[in-house]
Amino acid sequence: MAVRYGVIGCGMMGQEHLRNLALLPDADVVAIFEPDASMRSRAAEIAPNARMVGSVPELLAIEPIDCLLIASPNHFHLGQMEEIAAIRPLPVLVEKPLFTGADDIARIETLREKYPAPIWVAMEYRYMPPVARLIAEAEAATGGIRMLTIREHRFPFLKKVGDWNRFNSRTGGTMVEKCCHFFDLMRLILKSDPVRIMASGGQAVNHADERYDGLQPDIWDHGYAIVDFASGARAMLELCMFAEGSRYQEEISAIGPDGKIECKVPGPGRFWPEHLGSPPVAKVIVSPREPQGRRAIDIPVDPALLNAGDHNGSTFYQHQRFLRAVRGDGPVEVTVEDGKWAVLMGLAAQKSAITGQVVEFCSEPHTDLTR
Repeated sequence: MAVRYGVIGCGMMGQEHLRNLALLPDADVVAIFEPDASMRSRAAEIAPNARMVGSVPELLAIEPIDCLLIASPNHFHLGQMEEIAAIRPLPVLVEKPLFTGADDIARIETLREKYPAPIWVAMEYRYMPPVARLIAEAEAATGGIRMLTIREHRFPFLKKVGDWNRFNSRTGGTMVEKCCHFFDLMRLILKSDPVRIMASGGQAVNHADERYDGLQPDIWDHGYAIVDFASGARAMLELCMFAEGSRYQEEISAIGPDGKIECKVPGPGRFWPEHLGSPPVAKVIVSPREPQGRRAIDIPVDPALLNAGDHNGSTFYQHQRFLRAVRGDGPVEVTVEDGKWAVLMGLAAQKSAITGQVVEFCSEPHTDLTR
């Protein structure tokens, strides 16, 4: 029997979730809460059998629902989770970021401790096939990672309903909104927690000529972050959001005493210029120190999955794993603790870039992590 979803939020990312759920034979979307009429209409085209409702409580009152997906704007995530917890705490897949500000930490801790059902934070980048391949082979290829570099060269922030993604107060800032994916990958790949972070970033090109109710967007479009980990490994992030001419959107390299492993991930196929021919195929490249000899492996993704979203098939694979957790057949792979760390690293990077100071993490992960 199919697992029945209730969906909260069907903007651009919510619609990607709907398209991927339609490809899963053991998933069914039965109800949707989306307050914007245009987004609601588009969602109805993708999930024509879903019932449209007017609020979170109305959604939760539908008895057949087995689990929930939250894909609303960032600043709604925590409040909606608390509303669900108070009414009917079902298993939930909540889009990143889990929260947007340091003032939310105590609420997140309360939610984590008291919520009786699985909470899975949607970190799609873990499930991109080339990234998953790098993670699986990194230890053998490197002999133990000492340096990890993540680069994302991509297009600017897209237009969203109400232009909510133009302001730090709603997103948490670019280092949270965009980069929490990469901070999550750092912890996952290195199997360690951060001890200090330093960053530089700002708004150089994008959105400077835009105005919303007379206000100029303050969201950043580029930056660097360097993170030291408790294991002794170091990681670096390079973000540029005015580099849509790049052949690959994400590039990750991990290096250790035995060699290097890399992956290269193309951006959304819908943005690839037709005059350049077919979009590039994702790759994993292994480069041992001895004997030297670079080995490149293509990592093709099912075209149906590429057409269903902008994340190299990862949304589909993420839901496969989440469904196992809902049924009790597998673990929650991206926990509230993972989601919290990713946001706190982003907030620390924002703080470092603004102040020009290194930000250190306290030893106790359940208190205020930065000082």
